[in-house]
Amino acid sequence: MSESALREQICDLARSLFDRGLTHGSTGNISARTEDGGLLVSPTGTSFGRLDPARLSRFDVSGRLIGGDPPTKEMPLHAAFYDTRSTAGAVVHLHGTHSVALSMLPETDPDNVLPPLTPYAIMQLGRVKLLPFFVPGDPAMGDAVRGLAGKRSAVLLANHGPVVAGRDVVAACNAIEELEATAKLALLLRGTSPRMLTAAQQRAVITRFDVEWDE
Repeated sequence: MSESALREQICDLARSLFDRGLTHGSTGNISARTEDGGLLVSPTGTSFGRLDPARLSRFDVSGRLIGGDPPTKEMPLHAAFYDTRSTAGAVVHLHGTHSVALSMLPETDPDNVLPPLTPYAIMQLGRVKLLPFFVPGDPAMGDAVRGLAGKRSAVLLANHGPVVAGRDVVAACNAIEELEATAKLALLLRGTSPRMLTAAQQRAVITRFDVEWDE
């Protein structure tokens, strides 16, 4: 994909997420690898609903800002995923309401925040790690992701929101939408006794779709 097409794709996908209420105001950030190994990144303080393709932050392959507006303050998060996951072609961070709510519940499993409700969350996300609260922009968020040694494609920041890496920007957006949808399901079913996927059913999905599943 040409850089100009990638710029348009990033902004179109971000606008779609914003228009459907999956992030709001000036929250959230998004990045994607360019053909030359650099990065395009949403600028700091911008709204997903109004990103300008020409003003995306542009980094070269060495990580030097070479064009566009100043990048999101969450660059340490993005850099950590790119540095530890060779398959990462894009990273998306949202402040999805249901995901954030799930991060606050005391019964949420910090090692695997999503209950096994559907096969699709397993297929697209694997196990999602709950990370502790950090002040927005704190480089320690990146350190926490690095501490996972590339074993997770998705994390949920406590009281903050999800971050997902994918092979490209479409895959990353699809996966983070699945995370938010599954978090919504979990909240809707809270206090009931839903029929979750059994361990055998989960293993069948993991095996059939070759899912990364850090035990």
